[in-house]
Amino acid sequence: MTKKFVIFAAVVFAVALSVGVTTYAVAEKQYADAVASYEAVETLVLKQGSTGDVVKKIQTKLKNWGYYTGKVDGIYGSGTKAAVKYFQRKNGLTADGIVGAKTLAALGISVSTTAAASQGGAYSSSDTNLLARLIYAEARGETYTGQVAVGAVVLNRVKSSSFPNTISGVIYQPYAFTCVADGQINMSPNATALAAARDAMNGWDPSYGSLYYYNPSVATSGWIFSRKTVVTIGNHVFAL
Repeated sequence: MTKKFVIFAAVVFAVALSVGVTTYAVAEKQYADAVASYEAVETLVLKQGSTGDVVKKIQTKLKNWGYYTGKVDGIYGSGTKAAVKYFQRKNGLTADGIVGAKTLAALGISVSTTAAASQGGAYSSSDTNLLARLIYAEARGETYTGQVAVGAVVLNRVKSSSFPNTISGVIYQPYAFTCVADGQINMSPNATALAAARDAMNGWDPSYGSLYYYNPSVATSGWIFSRKTVVTIGNHVFAL
């Protein structure tokens, strides 16, 4: 066996090994992406207050089949909820007006990972915990809907070009939230706050797209009172 042949064989082996490792890494990533896609779709829950492209798909289907007579606007309002309940009753599903995996399947709607993420279905556990801590610190005395709405404001800011594009970036933006300044953000959230965070992440937005909220009885900034009021929930005014 010549020296040149040995070197050639070694190079071929090294290339093959490299290709094998690369192929394994690609396959592993594809598997992880598939799992993420499945989990995103499985955890996607749409209910009154949700918005987005998936809501439009639901409205379109229901309208085409005669269950819904409202606008196809991507806003899950009371009319959409009533149509969903009607569809669920007719198809032997639990008539709760909430669209989960079973109702999506009955509607014949498949949701991509991207769409699920846009509806709030793909966040890390650290994101969930941080949002729950914000909700607990800022709104633990509010109704459950009010707590979800506070979480939704954070997520609306993430989507807005006027704010940082991550949950942590929004929450820790200087002077954005009182609980960060006074340290209450570091308190451990309770089960209610965690559930509210998950509901907000799954697309429920009782604030209807609001970017701000404040308690008018304690707010000291004159600027915040100039924002357009969208809805009042408990002690908080939600605004744009």
